[in-house]
Amino acid sequence: MSVPRRSELRNALRARLGQLGRGLHALAEDVLGADDRIDFVACDAEGRVAVLLVAEPGRELERLAEALAQRAWVGARLADWRQLAPELPLRSEAGVRAVVLVAEAGPRLQAVAAALGPEAPEVWLYRCVRNGAGLDVLLEPRGRDVEAPPPSRNAPATAAFRSGLTDAQLGLSPEEIAEFD
Repeated sequence: MSVPRRSELRNALRARLGQLGRGLHALAEDVLGADDRIDFVACDAEGRVAVLLVAEPGRELERLAEALAQRAWVGARLADWRQLAPELPLRSEAGVRAVVLVAEAGPRLQAVAAALGPEAPEVWLYRCVRNGAGLDVLLEPRGRDVEAPPPSRNAPATAAFRSGLTDAQLGLSPEEIAEFD
């Protein structure tokens, strides 16, 4: 599939942010950060802020490096943002998480992320799927182990997909699950 328009891709990704863990939701989109735009500034249920950058094909390494700069830029502003919007559940002491969403996670990108160690931005692979006239996005962590969102209390314990998501997290009905058996 060809790469969709950036606005269309961003809309599809916004609907999937929760799959990146811990009830992540967008606070701001297309924010001017440190010399470039940040696709999403998000916050999880525990108040930790995340900076998410979408990499166009061929710009993965550039966006990985940029994620480091944007994480520092956002981190330096959290106290100000908390003062300006005290109703937001931001916890500056939790730090800032950096996530780079890529269409392809080649060996060079994975090697650079591994070399950066625990401070490396998370790398997630996105796959675009046309759903009629709309676009849907599938997300899968790459590189170091990324904690999957916790299962719902009412969800039965089931085997996880390769992405780390369970049937319950995908919201599949029993009939849909049966199709895969």
